[in-house]
Amino acid sequence: MPDLLARIDPDSPVLLAGPTASGKSSLALAIADAQGGTVVNADALQVFDCWQQLSARPDAAELARAPHALYGHVPYTAPYSTGTWLREVTPFLKSTRPIIVGGTGLNFTALTEGLADIPPTPEAVRTQANALPHAEKLAALDEETCARIDTLNPARVQRAWEVLRATGRSIADWQDETPPPLLPLNKATALVLNADKDWLNDRITRRFDQMLERGALDEVRALQTDWNPDRPSAKAIGAPELMAHLNGEMTLIEARERSIIASRQYAKRQRTWFKARMKSWHQIDASVPYI
Repeated sequence: MPDLLARIDPDSPVLLAGPTASGKSSLALAIADAQGGTVVNADALQVFDCWQQLSARPDAAELARAPHALYGHVPYTAPYSTGTWLREVTPFLKSTRPIIVGGTGLNFTALTEGLADIPPTPEAVRTQANALPHAEKLAALDEETCARIDTLNPARVQRAWEVLRATGRSIADWQDETPPPLLPLNKATALVLNADKDWLNDRITRRFDQMLERGALDEVRALQTDWNPDRPSAKAIGAPELMAHLNGEMTLIEARERSIIASRQYAKRQRTWFKARMKSWHQIDASVPYI
């Protein structure tokens, strides 16, 4: 840890990305303990009020160690996007030394490279998109857009389809008119955790079991009478599987296995994104003892 801290300017904002279960929240808190600052969430699911365990939000003891922001403040019924997050993170860039941590690569890209000012998607277009198969939405996109997004991520494909449908322009066209970034990369210390697949897969399994032990199934049960799989909050890994178990569609053992597989697949997509988009970030070994 001393060697790592020596490379971090205590007056500089910190950006800390990493795949799920890699220990990035623990590292962010350690930096805050040593140097001060506010730990600011950049994870797309930790914003929702319904997922304390299932999204691995910081617990009460961790929250007491340092100021935290943008955790669990959004109603589970509400929409939430990268644009929303960018607006919410802006005040913390000016009022405190932020330690921005999360696994949602698009949030970091928007923050450090800018985000196109795309008009909101009409509800009718979103409803239409929800009803279309992933393959059909993907087939409608242009080659340039497909080269820029994670085509295996249903949410990213749907977003690109909605923009095309609502505005008549591809999301790539909008991105080419992107305004300047709120926090250029050269104004921050940017760290990304690298994780060996086997090491990370073991942590993913152990963490999901801990989630179950600490009440993740109860969190899902609380939404059973008001469950809408199209909500952003419903995309939490493990939520659809545990809901299927509660609805009698699979056993808890099956739900656990499928959730762990989904989490490993998500981690693989994250590692691919970080490798492609964060080559200039400082690379940190996630398996070292201080994580």
